[in-house]
Amino acid sequence: MAEAMGVDLTTWQGWETGRRPLANVKAGALLHLRRRLLALGSAPHALHLLDPAMDADRVIAATVYTENDARHPLADWVHTRDTADMIAWALNGTVPPALAHRATPGRRGPVAKAPLLSAAERNVFFSRLRDTAESALRAGDDGLLLHRQALYLCSYDRAPEATSWTGRALRTRRDLTAARGWSPHWATARSTSVALARLGDCQPLLDFIDRGVVDDDVAEAANLNYWAYWLGSIREPQPDDGFMRYGSASWEPVRLLRGLVSGLHQAPAYVDLYIHSLWALLTAHRWLPLADPGLADRLDVHIVRLLDHDGISPRSRRELSAVHYVLRENRT
Repeated sequence: MAEAMGVDLTTWQGWETGRRPLANVKAGALLHLRRRLLALGSAPHALHLLDPAMDADRVIAATVYTENDARHPLADWVHTRDTADMIAWALNGTVPPALAHRATPGRRGPVAKAPLLSAAERNVFFSRLRDTAESALRAGDDGLLLHRQALYLCSYDRAPEATSWTGRALRTRRDLTAARGWSPHWATARSTSVALARLGDCQPLLDFIDRGVVDDDVAEAANLNYWAYWLGSIREPQPDDGFMRYGSASWEPVRLLRGLVSGLHQAPAYVDLYIHSLWALLTAHRWLPLADPGLADRLDVHIVRLLDHDGISPRSRRELSAVHYVLRENRT
């Protein structure tokens, strides 16, 4: 492989083992690496994941190995689902959905099956991340982005004492989920309620939808903008949460629809938020089912199944029925 890539064998081995971080490669060399891998048959989407993988490395390294007084990378940009999935892969071994269906070739020797941190490294990561979240909260508005993102990642820790700490920290922010409509703390309220749902407490998420999103045009748009960025429909990196309020010029509704439909299958804890977001998206863009009829058919089948179960809220049931009508309307 090193010969095919035109690099020294020890360099290639260093990249594979992590001794030489790929992020330290010069920009021109990294561009050549991407183009050469593509020419050799690498999947384009897998190559796209190099960026979030390097971002995940930066977040983990800054948390585990960097001194606490250094500026944390979570304070400088809004991370995406791909980055969060890469971080989760290192923390708990969960394969990112984008790679879950790819065959893993067998390799010789004692090769790790996942980029999983050791138990000691995971403990350090979560301990320091909790400290980071607390210090960011004390920084006021300047620490909003760092606090929100650090607290969300803390919810990945499933150790009993860590879950207890995270639950207490998140519940101190329940006042945010009770606020009506858009506010400067809206993104924090959304992330807080989603993280609580991850920990098994779904009521704050239902409250947030009812009070923080419904019947407020700005909040409805912010919710879709957040999803669009999280799921890759907004391609440009964002330095802060302001894009949720003001939107983006490169919004891709079809890509967002695909991401929401995929998430509806993969994340049952957030089903009510997915349902409301699908309802809002299809209400604003009723033509979307015509853009991908196959996707619309799969969504319609899943909606029928969801309507046959009791695990969704009354609002979600009404919104699912409305989405079901839009899908059927565009089929005739």
